Amino acid sequence: MTRPWEADHDAKFQRRLGKTAAEVGASRTTQDCPEIWELDNGDIAVIGREATSAYAGRLPRGVSIGQDERLVIIPGRMLSAAKPDIRDA
Repeated sequence: MTRPWEADHDAKFQRRLGKTAAEVGASRTTQDCPEIWELDNGDIAVIGREATSAYAGRLPRGVSIGQDERLVIIPGRMLSAAKPDIRDA
């Protein structure tokens, strides 16, 4: 069965959404920074702490994590800082 959306692994990073982790106080170094990026095809890449196994047994009803998917967590202030850069639907 074909999915309606697949990640394009050839898409390139286009622009950071929001501020760097250091700018919002979420990192002291550049080696372990959460990030939110828009790709050149319009998709969004999120770099965060992998937490799939920690949440797998307590997902809300109707939520699932596919075999090739991972749940990642980023600081809420990262998303808040990105809000002005996120296009309206």
